[in-house]
Amino acid sequence: MFYREVGEFKTSYPQDSESFGIRLDKYGYYFVLFIAFVVVPLMINDYWASAVLVPFLVWAIASLGLNILTGHCGQISLGTGGFMAVGAYSCYKLMTSFPDLNIIFCIILSGLITAGVGILFGIPSLRIKGFYLAVATLASQFFLVWLFNRVPWFYNYSASGQISAPERSVFGILVTGPSVQPWAQYLICLLFAFAMAWGARNLTRGSLGRSWMATRDMDIAAEIIGVNLLWAKLSAFAISSFYIGIAGALFFSVYLGAVEATEAFGINQSFLVLFMIIIGGLGSILGSFIGAAFMVLFPVLLKNILVGWWEWDAALATHLEFISVGFLIIVFLIFEPHGLAQLWRLLKQKFRLWPYPH
Repeated sequence: MFYREVGEFKTSYPQDSESFGIRLDKYGYYFVLFIAFVVVPLMINDYWASAVLVPFLVWAIASLGLNILTGHCGQISLGTGGFMAVGAYSCYKLMTSFPDLNIIFCIILSGLITAGVGILFGIPSLRIKGFYLAVATLASQFFLVWLFNRVPWFYNYSASGQISAPERSVFGILVTGPSVQPWAQYLICLLFAFAMAWGARNLTRGSLGRSWMATRDMDIAAEIIGVNLLWAKLSAFAISSFYIGIAGALFFSVYLGAVEATEAFGINQSFLVLFMIIIGGLGSILGSFIGAAFMVLFPVLLKNILVGWWEWDAALATHLEFISVGFLIIVFLIFEPHGLAQLWRLLKQKFRLWPYPH
């Protein structure tokens, strides 16, 4: 069988610590990147951009951020929607207050602002954890959405309370606004998703990531062996919020173009991202992408089958979607708590041992 380490010799420590230990994994990774960066932009249309690919990339970044906090550091958060709102409204204020500032910098600065807010709301994690921390972050969700609804300065005193993204371009190519091309939307989100995933991979494999995982497994033991719990928890909240702020900025400026805080960043969005990392796999970067793909593609597939082919009522299809997702979450929690990413790891292990039983 070709999926083996046999004959693949490592002659240095950097080679031995590579992310992809098997050559086939590395080639498969490059092949996926080639498809994503070269082939898809040539074939994408409005439907695939707006219904599948762009929301998938945005939610993948958000689930990466929550997975850093919950999956790697063990700090439960139900405030993802509120932190996405911080990123979105920060991006809006930067775009309108500094018209000459490049949209890339607006998005990055929005993530930094959200990181600061995340540190502020992460302070309770130094004293509380588990269910009590979840309640504290849930309070941040409601407070932030209320703030953006009640303070007119955040939406520039608009009569409707809605914020709309002005047109912005990168190297002369429009990436925000009503006349943006679908391939431009897709590529800007893909670049951020790639950079965020690369950064998460390096962070979780370094000393900071190890301190997060030690805190997750047993915080008292981690503190005894020298892990600074204050730094570990607050850094996890900051970096997680940075990722979620980036996702919120992209969600507003590139994907939707116009949002309202209650509808776009309600509690449903917080639970949606939480479901992504549960189904995809806690503590797994690949699981963040798998979970986002599942939660984006499954409703589209279900509605196409039930409404498009069988001509069922759209409301009934929506209810069945909620029931199916809830059922799958229960199944994964019982039979495979590590999610779809673990199933993929087990499948690869079977290939490595084939044809011998395991």
